[in-house]
Amino acid sequence: MADYQAPLRDMRFVMYEVFNTDKRWGQWPAIKELVDRETADAFLEEGAKLAARTVAPLNREGDEEGCHWSEEGVTTPKGYKEAYQLFSEAGLTGIGGNPEHGGMGMPKALSAQFDEMFSSASLAFILYPSLTSGAALAIDAHASEELKSLYLPKLYSGEWTGAMCLTESHSGTDLGIIRTRAEDNGDGSYNITGTKIFITAGEHDLTDNIIHLVLAKLPDAPVGPKGISMFLVPKVNVDKDGSLKDRNEVRCGSLEHKMGIKASATCVMNFDGAKGYLVGEVNKGLNAMFTMMNYERLFVGIQGLGTSEMSYQTALEYAQDRIQGRAATGPQEPEKAADPIIVHGDVRRMLLNMKALNEGGRAFSTYVATLLDTAKFSPDETERKQAADQVALLTPVVKAFLTDMGLESCVAGQQVFGGHGYIREWGQEQLVRDVRIAQIYEGTNGIQALDLLGRKITMNGGSYFKQFAGNIRSFLAAGESDEFSAPLEAALAKLESLTNKLIKQAAKDSNVVNSSCTDYLHAFSYVSYAWMWAMMAREAQNQLLAGTEEDSFYQAKLITARYYYQRLLPRMEGLLLSAASGAEALYDLSVEQF
Repeated sequence: MADYQAPLRDMRFVMYEVFNTDKRWGQWPAIKELVDRETADAFLEEGAKLAARTVAPLNREGDEEGCHWSEEGVTTPKGYKEAYQLFSEAGLTGIGGNPEHGGMGMPKALSAQFDEMFSSASLAFILYPSLTSGAALAIDAHASEELKSLYLPKLYSGEWTGAMCLTESHSGTDLGIIRTRAEDNGDGSYNITGTKIFITAGEHDLTDNIIHLVLAKLPDAPVGPKGISMFLVPKVNVDKDGSLKDRNEVRCGSLEHKMGIKASATCVMNFDGAKGYLVGEVNKGLNAMFTMMNYERLFVGIQGLGTSEMSYQTALEYAQDRIQGRAATGPQEPEKAADPIIVHGDVRRMLLNMKALNEGGRAFSTYVATLLDTAKFSPDETERKQAADQVALLTPVVKAFLTDMGLESCVAGQQVFGGHGYIREWGQEQLVRDVRIAQIYEGTNGIQALDLLGRKITMNGGSYFKQFAGNIRSFLAAGESDEFSAPLEAALAKLESLTNKLIKQAAKDSNVVNSSCTDYLHAFSYVSYAWMWAMMAREAQNQLLAGTEEDSFYQAKLITARYYYQRLLPRMEGLLLSAASGAEALYDLSVEQF
């Protein structure tokens, strides 16, 4: 497998040249004193070194060794504890955390680049600190000041880690039917009893304490999702001064035996009257959970991007080195027995698909991260509201499409290797196994598609979509027409037509949304990437006209943009037809006829 190298030049291009994040930071009073381009670049450089030199070398060995369960607890693979300590010492666990409690307060547009780097280096590794960040986000937004002061500093420092305990064996997407119960002790604490499954980082040996956020129901709670509360349950009870006391009644019953991410501890967690503390209001646990969901789902999308970037780097190196056959136009390296396989059109197709999807995904995820920052930091109330609306619209898209394309690209990278991609030696088969989970957890991609078309499109009459379309047209109007303007406008018009048609169909047939949502999400995504590529191409062209010294970088951007428009954007045509075809074809067949 190739040695991982973080694509820092492309990250900087997207952040600073396409979306002008550094200029935005300087205009936002809440963070202008915390971050500038120089600070961000220093973080990126150090993060890239840590990902490449410390974490990436652990990835294959961690997969082979996996985690180990015993009555005493769970041990992580060799080297993981030391790598986690270095990660925490670099400040990366609390990079986006509240500065009032020891976090660094950095914007998501910056921390998203670290999400990608470490997802490329080792998806299993990054899950430990990422769950900590998610738990800290929910605590910061909803917990009492006492809980914040007690727990956030040690979560941000990496001294303790966090875990989210939602799923039960009978309750996945439908959290309203959870059975875990909470009993009020009358002293500000609750006893939590129940079993949770699929709990990432629920138990491990990286830190002395693990802070679980647990969804549970009080005895008099309303039926369904409106009766869910959230509780903070530490693995080890904590004194008022922050020191550790006795072990809480929280145990890992077993580890799941999984297809991939084997170095990540995926636990069955048993709570047997464990002491916990209410986070937020009673029966408002889902509200607390959804505070972190946009950030977490963006991160899961980036997991798909990061893993496919590693697949691309490895496949590219192999395609340049592996010699097989001759180019169709004649020998390119006649001194050798054969030419490198990168001369073959089909290998180039796979590599260019990966490159175009990865760079488009990097731009799109950074765009959504910038919207999250705008919704959080902008002093303009109208701007914050518009950004929040677009986050709501685009979060299911970035989660589902980046992970769908992540698997496609990892499979393509494996295919470039031929038979060598199927064996352990080259690492490609692990990437395929690891990335597969990203389409499933944090809400399956089918649920994301349903959220997009059901909640974010049809339920509000397409108002979020109209703003999205308006943003694209504003971009087109702001610059001179180029080779990408007309096809982008045409693709948007087709998506608008489909959107309006589905809103009307859904009003007459309740099966339409569930039947058309996945095809709709993919069509929407290809148009979104076309917009990203049009923005990147415009900036590249401007740089070339200005006489940049980086001609090759910007020329490659234009060439890849053309490839996307010619070879990948046309995929939406079939999706438009399929999504518009109605629900009948899915429901004409009776259950007995399947």
